[in-house]
Amino acid sequence: MATSIPLTDVTPCCAPLTDGELAPEEAEQLARQFKALGDPTRVRLLSMIATRAGREACVCDLIEPVGLSQPTVSHHMKQLVDAGLVTREQRGRWAYYRVVDATLASLSAALRPIP
Repeated sequence: MATSIPLTDVTPCCAPLTDGELAPEEAEQLARQFKALGDPTRVRLLSMIATRAGREACVCDLIEPVGLSQPTVSHHMKQLVDAGLVTREQRGRWAYYRVVDATLASLSAALRPIP
């Protein structure tokens, strides 16, 4: 069953792809973000975080559902952090991740056709 991820705090970084030619910097940023979402495990991790209370999750809660080791999950999460899709906060020995709604809204807006 598909779960939609609600978007808030809409502040697009880039113009829609159909709204004219993108600047090289905009194209680089969009490509980096879409590349991070090009892996099904990362898409699942992002979805799991987005659907949790407070839209955040501890890495310890993400390991078992994806069936990967903690270092592998941490590697995937680093890719999402580097792409600006989630933020990371260290709390004691565990890392907590939170979805960056503005980045998801920006990616959505970039693909939205101009009416």
